[in-house]
Amino acid sequence: MTHLWVRAEQRDNETRVGVTPAGVEKLLRAGLKVTVERSPTRVIPDDAYAQTGCDMAETSSWPDAPADAVVFGLKELPDEGSPLPHRHIMFGHAFKGQPAGLRLLRRFKAGGGTLLDLEYLTDDKGARVAAFGYWAGYAGAAVALKCWAAQQKGRSAGPVGAYDSSTHLLSELQADLISTGTHRPDALIIGALGRVGRGAADLCTAMGVACTRWDMAETAQGGPFPEVLAHDIFFNCILARPGTPVFVPETALDAPRRLSVIGDIACDPDSDFSPVRVYDRTTTWESPALRVCDNPVLDVTAIDNLPSMLPRESSEDYAEQLLPVLLTLGDADDPVWARAAATYNEHATRP
Repeated sequence: MTHLWVRAEQRDNETRVGVTPAGVEKLLRAGLKVTVERSPTRVIPDDAYAQTGCDMAETSSWPDAPADAVVFGLKELPDEGSPLPHRHIMFGHAFKGQPAGLRLLRRFKAGGGTLLDLEYLTDDKGARVAAFGYWAGYAGAAVALKCWAAQQKGRSAGPVGAYDSSTHLLSELQADLISTGTHRPDALIIGALGRVGRGAADLCTAMGVACTRWDMAETAQGGPFPEVLAHDIFFNCILARPGTPVFVPETALDAPRRLSVIGDIACDPDSDFSPVRVYDRTTTWESPALRVCDNPVLDVTAIDNLPSMLPRESSEDYAEQLLPVLLTLGDADDPVWARAAATYNEHATRP
């Protein structure tokens, strides 16, 4: 019997979950064994899972899960160096040469486990079967607008937090913008046709921010892209991959520009393929803006768990997308899981 062990998230400001109680009920009916760790912070309470009839386990007890259990979480594990013997479903960020990712791969190799990376669960055309992208774009655009609003008052953006709903977020952001006057910025979105770009565009539209929407056709010539510097805000909404053009080179810091906020929603500054070359670290909920130039001002916001600002909506949306794939977890021939395992094996065998 396939055993799915849903672990409690151990990262600060992370209350999302990848499967809802309704999804657990369907997994149980399909013959899977499901264990859910208790969590004091998860956006969906423990009682809702307990009522499904699944097994409940103590918080962070997954290291002691049965050897055949598949441990399912969203964000990274504590970076403590211990070997990992289980199969893990999670966002590992381990296949692009990131330092933390390389350490994670060494832990899997030491323990004999396998990383089934959620980013690499794809269909036969290479498209991801489930993604938080829309809500990352939506929340990321909101944070960037908060950065811009703070600049209008001669400040850097203050801390951000989680919201009960997107309606609550919009209400607060509208008040922030109104407090700056009647002028609104304009924005350029690269990756506008994808999930992330659509989320950013929808948030901007709701706030009355005019958007220039680019995708692959507009960036095919490879740069440079002076249009980026000619907008108030730039949103990078594409994943960094080999061959990705550089949208914001280091020279942008000294170039004439209107650009004052970069929302790097894709948020991969450690990657060799990052298209935004003016910063070197992610930002946080406590300090969402990183000032990379003082005159004229340029702030970068690059938070790597943006959907957690809208945990209920993003969890329910993602879980609905992912559930059909979780239902096939016990099928050794399922191509989605086979591709994910092959991707791990390819990277784990590299020196």
